[in-house]
Amino acid sequence: MKNIQVIDRAMNCAYDVYSATDEEFLKIFPQSNQDIQFNEDIEDDEEIRQILDRLWKRRLKKSEIRGIHGTLFYQLPEKKQFYPNKREHDLTMNQGRSQD
Repeated sequence: MKNIQVIDRAMNCAYDVYSATDEEFLKIFPQSNQDIQFNEDIEDDEEIRQILDRLWKRRLKKSEIRGIHGTLFYQLPEKKQFYPNKREHDLTMNQGRSQD
């Protein structure tokens, strides 16, 4: 199982973490070493919608998780500039840039 943190635009976003099977994770994050995804890049896929419907039923207690394997951004397309390869590592490579 893989843990996916969901971050959305809402002011009251809780940054919940959900459990996905390895197969579901690979559908949501299909590229090699990918750990960042944006909802607008996958939301038109019926299979992904079904996977997400199952995922929302598997919210985890943060105090009980062991690591986050992926981040799914909702309604935050402006974040794409920081993750051109859809990898968390992209952000550390760009930290020297102005992020206004």
